[in-house]
Amino acid sequence: MKTPCQILPMIAVLITALIANPLQASTVESQRPNIVWLVSEDNSTHYLRLYDEGGAPMPNVERLAQQGIVFNNAFANSPVCSTARSSIISGCYGPRVFTQFHRRSVLVPLPEGLEMFPAYLRRAGYYTTNNSKEDYNFIKGNDVWDDSSGKASYRNRKPGQPFFHVQNYGATHEGQLHFKREEMESQPTVTDPETVAVFPIHPDTASFRYTNARYRDLHMELDREIGEFIEALRKDGLMEETIIFYYGDHGGVLPGSKGYIYERGLHVPMVVYVPEKWKDLFPVEAGTRVDGFVQFVDLAPTVLNLAGVDVPGQMDGLPFLGKGVNHDELESRDTVFSYADRFDEKYDMVRAIRKGQYKYMRNYQPFNVDGLQNNYRFQMLAYEEWRELYKAGKLTSEQAQFFEARPVEALYDLDQDPFELKNLAGDRKYREVLKSMREALQEQVKSMPDLSFIPEPVLFAEAANDPSAYGQNKKKQIARLVGTADLSLKPFKKARKGLARALESKDPLKRYWALIACSSFGTEAESFAGRAREMATGDPDNLVRMRSAEFLALTGLEDPRPVLTDCLKQAKSLEEAALILNTITLLHDSGRGYTFKLDPGWVPAEWLAHRQSNVTRRFAYINKD
Repeated sequence: MKTPCQILPMIAVLITALIANPLQASTVESQRPNIVWLVSEDNSTHYLRLYDEGGAPMPNVERLAQQGIVFNNAFANSPVCSTARSSIISGCYGPRVFTQFHRRSVLVPLPEGLEMFPAYLRRAGYYTTNNSKEDYNFIKGNDVWDDSSGKASYRNRKPGQPFFHVQNYGATHEGQLHFKREEMESQPTVTDPETVAVFPIHPDTASFRYTNARYRDLHMELDREIGEFIEALRKDGLMEETIIFYYGDHGGVLPGSKGYIYERGLHVPMVVYVPEKWKDLFPVEAGTRVDGFVQFVDLAPTVLNLAGVDVPGQMDGLPFLGKGVNHDELESRDTVFSYADRFDEKYDMVRAIRKGQYKYMRNYQPFNVDGLQNNYRFQMLAYEEWRELYKAGKLTSEQAQFFEARPVEALYDLDQDPFELKNLAGDRKYREVLKSMREALQEQVKSMPDLSFIPEPVLFAEAANDPSAYGQNKKKQIARLVGTADLSLKPFKKARKGLARALESKDPLKRYWALIACSSFGTEAESFAGRAREMATGDPDNLVRMRSAEFLALTGLEDPRPVLTDCLKQAKSLEEAALILNTITLLHDSGRGYTFKLDPGWVPAEWLAHRQSNVTRRFAYINKD
């Protein structure tokens, strides 16, 4: 036992250390780990040497990996910023809580009793900081961050206080590739364009090679910035006290990645540095690669678990690190759910389940081609060139898929087909796999339930005050709508009676989805043309009229312009107008001769007042010629 005479000099030394270096000394007192997130924007595993031998060298991230864990299968639940970040901050799937749309039409509250997860850390004594991107689709409470700004730093915490800090990096953001052709021709890249691998979905052109090489250069710049932050932690004496995550906020960012739930839009790099002091919180040793699947809804529960904070039951995710996480169970995780809806002005509704090597994708509106105009996307030279080559008939069938109607469902073997080009849904050999994964997805969308079966304009009007409760109240109706939508999975002869009943339903949303199913069948469903004509001119619901005109146009049976023009004039909200304009844009670009010219007087002036509104973007694109 130490005597008082022995203890007092030790206290004096400790006090001296505290005064000399309060940041370093504060960690001596901490009994909980500091946690740092280093978050890059818009980059998938395809561009890092850590995951792909043709990827960019990132020595600072690679050193973290040598002293940590590499997750081989980490996934964003959604492939674009605000929807992905909303799942991260809440631990919730977006379609359950009305955060699945990017850019949001309205900020929504979290489910009753749930808070953004840093609020729980603050309550437990953590200093929480974010520098600086948020981009949530939720209403943010006042107790989430001690500081969220371009000046936010863990260094401002109290002595002895553990911290959670998020450092965001924009070096690899999509906007960095919005260069002009003159810039491409005058600014050489560090990476030799001739050495990059061109994806099989892309044409092998100078523009694509340059863009690919430039993107790798941006990863090297990102790594330099990450290295500076890590060095600051080291100088502050915090490396042994701090668990460090590095991950991308979703995939990207060459054409056909960000904004699409293919693996190139979802599969992100994730590395977690393991300090020796906190190694007992990890189910595997440092230097290990983990094959078990982790997804973004798991991040909030994981940080709370590492900090010793209870995980709220309203979260959809599971911890993948911390106490109670078993290595064998972690490695057995093999399933991830993903979703894509309206991103900017481009509407879609796609859901996917990946289980192991297989991925099932459900295209609920297969006629909404991937390559439908999105003004922001098409600022990239490579995007514009891709479309021009398609129009000129100069693409292979694999490269042209992006601009053509998709199947209602698809099954991919990712071990054999990593770029999701060969649909196995019609192969009898995979019948049981298809059936199992289709049923799993159907159960997922019904059980949440998935709010996107109710059109966004309706959700905007009815659900925004409490989306989670709204969904529970509408759960039975949504299950019926799922059933109507899934009539398109049957052979038309077997779906005909169900479609006929749904087209006569008193529920306008059943009529709405029945028409979408008819459009999915295309000319097979021509027998419903008479009913569709009646609905196009006489249905009391404006969106049903729009879907009727869409069906008649996609099957070549009727010029949709008179009906769609009237629907646009009758739109009750900006959100409704934007949805109608998506169909107008689809048909305008379809090559069927449905050229539109939009009169700004058809909509309220305030819908066009902001140049970034979805209505403004569509008007600008349609009228550009």
